[in-house]
Amino acid sequence: MPAIVTPNTVFEPVPLWAKVPHGIWLREATSVAVDADDNVFVFNRGNKPVLVFDADGNVINMWGNDNPPDSVRITHDAYGNASQFWDTWFNRPHAITIDHEGNIWVVDDNAHQIHKMTKSGDYLMTIGSGTPAPKQSGGMFHRPTDVAISKTTNEIFITDGYDNSRIHRLDPDGKLIKSWGTIGTDPGEFNVPHNLALIDDEEVIVCDRENYRVQVFTLDGEFLREWQVHKAVAVEVTGTGDDVRIYIAEQGPTKGSPNRGEPNLGNRVGVYDREGNRITRFGSDLMGEEPDQFLWPHSMAIDSKGDVYVAEVSYVEWGMIQEPRREMPSLRKWARTQG
Repeated sequence: MPAIVTPNTVFEPVPLWAKVPHGIWLREATSVAVDADDNVFVFNRGNKPVLVFDADGNVINMWGNDNPPDSVRITHDAYGNASQFWDTWFNRPHAITIDHEGNIWVVDDNAHQIHKMTKSGDYLMTIGSGTPAPKQSGGMFHRPTDVAISKTTNEIFITDGYDNSRIHRLDPDGKLIKSWGTIGTDPGEFNVPHNLALIDDEEVIVCDRENYRVQVFTLDGEFLREWQVHKAVAVEVTGTGDDVRIYIAEQGPTKGSPNRGEPNLGNRVGVYDREGNRITRFGSDLMGEEPDQFLWPHSMAIDSKGDVYVAEVSYVEWGMIQEPRREMPSLRKWARTQG
């Protein structure tokens, strides 16, 4: 477990960390997770949807596509835009998690499914029929966004985020225990619950993205507390008890916002204690493609040394509106260099 973060802790960007081989396109790295050996698993929307890097950024494995490299399909992103993507095992990669037993969990939002897999890509379990529940109905699922696994009970917690505003709690076999939440802005309500994590296996923290906050609940869904974070999009938790540290990635203003490009509006990572007091924050005040900047954070992971990896959906938010369209930086590493 990484040492505790203090106000003196320093994170520095690592330029050109990921050594992506010729012929591999990320399109965008939607999500990232780190295993017990500090190998970095990147779920992406390119032609090899799961890339595995070692701690030095070398690709050591890849899987998720049995089709010819030029096999493509048309799909729609979270904003309704039609886009061409490679025809892989997954409809639209969204999130990846590695549990305490080393299993890989991936969330395919447009397929309305969560898959439990081995590190080499074998399917162990699929949750969800692939047919969407009616929007905002509370059923499983309508474009789920993230998954977290309890270390003590193996229970499964899922944010059903884009069109359902729910948190689902399932048993280890994928059977529903209970759900909570509805669309809205009051405590216990959600406007795109995008990412979640467990605190001490006793509390559930949820990034309520479009309400610009995080909310904390008991395992049964009882509201406990909340605090403001600019477009809170991803959360990771380290430590236990009084040493809990909560890392929260912030997105910036969305396409079309009149304040896009202005300083101090998201595109950073903050570290908080369990009550929501911010301890430190890193990332440039301005968005951009430089190593110390972010374009559109989406997922985050932390290795045993305390280094932080951030995946960004930079194509959906930026690359597809360039002339010509192009892939942009979407995978960042920040090394913990002090504290």
